[in-house]
Amino acid sequence: MPKSRIRKKADFTPPPAKQATSIKLTNRSWVAPVMLALFAIGLVWIVVFYVTDGSLPLESIRNWNIVVGFGFIAAGFGVSTQWK
Repeated sequence: MPKSRIRKKADFTPPPAKQATSIKLTNRSWVAPVMLALFAIGLVWIVVFYVTDGSLPLESIRNWNIVVGFGFIAAGFGVSTQWK
């Protein structure tokens, strides 16, 4: 029986490198100060409400001042999702 011809495999050549796609990184230096400011405003709002027995910051909305304070804190958490 005749011997079959041996095929030599070509050496692996990697495909040409793709050009690096430019990823636009935005400047997020504003995130930390805004986040901390919202946390602080919310905390101060709630503390002032309790210390003044509800007469400050806004007496007309009574116990909704607590919701406003926690709203500032929640907004701070919302801003924190932009931090990288």
